[in-house]
Amino acid sequence: MFEVSIQLTDSLKKLLKETAHQLKGAAKRRFIAQTVVALGHGGQSLAERELGWNRVTIGKGIKELNSGITCVDNYQGRGRKKAESHLPTLLEDIKKLVDSQSQIDPSFKSQRLYTRLGASVVRHQLIEKFGYAEEELPTSETIRVKLNDLGYRLKRVAKIQPQKKFPKLMQSLSN
Repeated sequence: MFEVSIQLTDSLKKLLKETAHQLKGAAKRRFIAQTVVALGHGGQSLAERELGWNRVTIGKGIKELNSGITCVDNYQGRGRKKAESHLPTLLEDIKKLVDSQSQIDPSFKSQRLYTRLGASVVRHQLIEKFGYAEEELPTSETIRVKLNDLGYRLKRVAKIQPQKKFPKLMQSLSN
């Protein structure tokens, strides 16, 4: 295999890396492909070795450059979906369960709602009362996060302690 040894200066490497880093998606692939094509024969391996660019990305960029068709990246379609997308009534059912067992901050200093129910208890009651299957419900940790997002704090509900009545101080007769 014949490979041309092209030397890139440190300042040129830095410029190419920074420019590629600032671009995203199709614009980045187009820039990388144009750079590799300008480097000529052996440019792909040189770009991979000297600039740290991925060969798959280089190949995809060159195909886009030659065909004129830009691939659309679906970043939003990646990753795990939220529990609400699988179970649309989950948050409403959690509210129904927890609202009856919660109270507002006794000192009225915040809008937080305190509840006696822990996340594992809420999960168990969702199965019992609302007929969710064990496998379809998220874990207790996920339910804990959902409870926090809904504004519930998983703390024991504190009762307001009545203030003690202090006897009035009476003046002593010996004064």
